[in-house]
Amino acid sequence: MLSQNLREVESNINTACERVGRARESVTLIAVSKTQPVSAIEEAYALGIRDFGENKVKEMLGKEPQLPADIRWHLIGHLQTNKVKSVLSNTVLIHSLDSLKLLDAVDFEAMKQKITVEGLLEVNVAEEESKFGFHPSELWELLTRLRQYKNLKIRGLMTVAPFTTNPEDNREIFRKMKEISIDTKWNTLDNISMDILSMGMTGDYSVAIEEGATMVRVGTGLFGARA
Repeated sequence: MLSQNLREVESNINTACERVGRARESVTLIAVSKTQPVSAIEEAYALGIRDFGENKVKEMLGKEPQLPADIRWHLIGHLQTNKVKSVLSNTVLIHSLDSLKLLDAVDFEAMKQKITVEGLLEVNVAEEESKFGFHPSELWELLTRLRQYKNLKIRGLMTVAPFTTNPEDNREIFRKMKEISIDTKWNTLDNISMDILSMGMTGDYSVAIEEGATMVRVGTGLFGARA
């Protein structure tokens, strides 16, 4: 089933890229492996997937030692500050930097560990009360703080769009995210760039790609519905 699902997802990604004149290589598929057993990740790995997304630190750290070392782990769920220390050296990208407190904690811990950490600012574009993330109007105020970080490099933006049965309902959300990333001038600074746009999940990733997503996070579309 996984191989068939992957073919379908890849076909959808290719079609979305073709519709807007983008290269397939401009989009990274992240297989959301939260709650999936190690065996399912091994199967996806055998099919060529190397980027996997996990929501919980404990779950990711439990799986990581059992799997190939060249897997690129993405932390896509809310990160508590008391979990920062244990996760930094295990992730290629933290998608969910959603508060000043967390930004400070990640940079401080990365400095202590003498490593560079890359992450994305989570933006609550839809302004849903139940979602984490910065309000779009707050991003400009972050500029001074972000420039001071020595070990945390901001690579772009991430959003979790509202759940909907019609992916077109989220097109405006994705379009606004793309506009925000373009409007920022932060890519002129050493530790800030806006080259990554992480948006779109199983239900709406094709629309997200058409609106500029460079990373899509697909779980159910690959592994099937979670138990």
